Amino acid sequence: MYLDTQTLQTKDFDFELPEELIAQTPIEPRDASRLMVLDKTTGEIEHRHFHDITEYLNEGDCLVLNNSRVLPARIYGIKNETGAHVEFLLLKNCGDDVWEALAGPGKRAKVGTSFMFEGSSMTCEVIEVKDDGNRMIRFHYDKGTNFFTELDKIGQMPLPPYIKEKLKDKERYQTVYSKEEGSAAAPTAGLHFTPELLDAIRSKGVKVVFVTLHVGLGTFRPVSVDNILDHKMHSEHYHMPKETADAINETKKNGGRVIAVGTTSCRTIESVAKKCGKICEDDDWTDIFIYPGFEFKGLDALITNFHLPESTLIMLVSALAGREHILNAYNTAVKERYRFFSFGDAMFIK
Repeated sequence: MYLDTQTLQTKDFDFELPEELIAQTPIEPRDASRLMVLDKTTGEIEHRHFHDITEYLNEGDCLVLNNSRVLPARIYGIKNETGAHVEFLLLKNCGDDVWEALAGPGKRAKVGTSFMFEGSSMTCEVIEVKDDGNRMIRFHYDKGTNFFTELDKIGQMPLPPYIKEKLKDKERYQTVYSKEEGSAAAPTAGLHFTPELLDAIRSKGVKVVFVTLHVGLGTFRPVSVDNILDHKMHSEHYHMPKETADAINETKKNGGRVIAVGTTSCRTIESVAKKCGKICEDDDWTDIFIYPGFEFKGLDALITNFHLPESTLIMLVSALAGREHILNAYNTAVKERYRFFSFGDAMFIK
């Protein structure tokens, strides 16, 4: 069925998902998760396991991974004046030890109030309340230490709202190659990789390179408009290193495939291509919205997880593989009892 991209409705990307298929805990080992392989041209589906991904990667391909590291961004402050507790969720590093954050209950976090944290000498002060209710907070800590070291002492992983189980090991919500601190949520397609699997991929002659995109909590924000063109995307910071840009360009030149691991890597590649007209070194913010009708200029294939109904992420994969192919694949995944979302199974769109 032909879809007019000007009248695409959010409901066009809905599917029935039983709640019990939402994965609550990660599977062990990481690469034992299931893998659906989807041919974006024909819609043909294969059922494999993630460690089989090596069979679908060829010498001369380029695998692009997001090396952003999730911050333990959920912290609990104790109000100095009253001892009342306030939960902060760090959203954005604004520099000079100032962060934008959600605070709850907000009435306890007025401008000028200060908080301490159990297990650390670090304190913070609310310096501004923004129009949307978010707080700007400034942290104070011993300059002989490191902010992220202190945060690691007091913070908890900001798991997605659909995960109710407590995470036993914080590192299981990090990729094995995470490096650059800054995400409020994990680039979850990368959670399936082990160091051994990456070594096996490299040994096939596949280039493995990295970008950084710090994932914001807006990734979980539902689309609340009927016409998707009315949706406003959240903005996220990315970095495309020269080494990665050169590898992507060389791969394209030699006829190999550029394969993004995760929608965040995809958005980074396509943001750079859209802004610069080519793939080049770049550091910027992006609010790119990819939906059916989008012309991909950088990537050829995508490794991804299964996404929320009516989300911008299912719209992105529909842009790559076609809405009908994606909805058929998702309905097949439900029928075959695949595990969904952050700790769930994977899909390779080739």
